[in-house]
This record gives sequence, C-alpha cells and structure tokens, in this order.
Amino acid sequence: MKSRTMIIGAVAGVIALLATFEYSGAAQSGAATSKVAVVSIRTVFDRTRQQAQYQTKAVAKRTRDRAQLQGLADQVKSAEEEMSTHRQGTAQYLKLMQDVIQKRAQLEAQQEYLKQQTMLENKLWMEKLYEQTLKIVNTLAQEKGLELVLERTEPSFPISSDELMATFSTHKVLYAGGSVDLTDEVVSRLDAMDDIVP
Repeated sequence: MKSRTMIIGAVAGVIALLATFEYSGAAQSGAATSKVAVVSIRTVFDRTRQQAQYQTKAVAKRTRDRAQLQGLADQVKSAEEEMSTHRQGTAQYLKLMQDVIQKRAQLEAQQEYLKQQTMLENKLWMEKLYEQTLKIVNTLAQEKGLELVLERTEPSFPISSDELMATFSTHKVLYAGGSVDLTDEVVSRLDAMDDIVP
C-alpha cells in the first residue's frame, strides 16, 4: 500500500514539475507575467489569525477537560480510600467496591469521549480552514489570470525517519523560480474574513 502511494505521489510530482516547466517556458518566451503560482498551505495555517483564535479556544477547552477529569479522578481516589476503611467481604465494603468500579468506568469513559471529541473537532476545523483557503486561492487565481496554482511547502529539516518517505511523496514542487507566491495574500484574505472559528 505504501509503495503504491509512493508511486502515485511520484507520478503526480513528475506531472506537477512538467506542468511547472511548461508554463515557466511559456512565461519566458514572451508572456509578461507568470501564469503559475504557488501557495504554502502550512504557512497559511501557521500564520492566519483564524488558526490562532482556534488554538486559543482549544487550549482553554483542554484546560477545562483536564479539570473535569481531575475531578472524576479525585472522586475515584476518595471512594477507594473510603472502601479501604472497611473490612473486606462486608456488605458495606462490597457496596463501596461497586461505587469505586463505577467511578473508574465513568472516568475512563469520559477520558475516551473527550479524546474522540477533540480529534473530531480538530478534523472538522482543519477541513473548514482548508476549504476556505481553497476558495480564496481559486478567487485569487481568477483575479490574476493564473492557469496553475501549486502547493509548495518546504520540508523542515532534519526529518525523522518515520516522516522521510511521507515527505518524499508529498513534497511536489522542488523549484518554482518566476512563479507568483500567493501565500501572503491568502493569509491576508483569511484574516479579513468574518470569524470562521466554530
């Protein structure tokens, strides 16, 4: 599966490079301006006000979640301490043991729920931000008469062994001399939008 993904990625990279060279050649042979542009999506996401606002809200939510889980953990500890004051096998001990088990289960369930909730919220947010970014890129391309806009995010070195192959298959634009870089304009237009933070 990985080799298939790498092959598809390599083919897409070659197509993107050929398209870049073709349009670059056209620009050099008489066109006044480049018809090819690049955008760094990672830079857009890192620099936009929208992402900063979302991160602020996410940090506040994590703080509330931790406080809630700590409250449940304290209840478990208190119930365990109460149970330890009774002799094993007595009716009171068994009743307290049931309470401890239920509280532990509630804590574990809440931990899993909050984890899944956070993952889903982050996924939906990134989809929404990416969708808005693509709309802005499309609008800018039409306004500027561009024929091709490529994603160009430079890899951050050093790269871990685990991420190296993913970088090879996702880093498509190796050189874009003469291309217009729309990244700053995309950030500006995102920042100018009404809040899209959920």
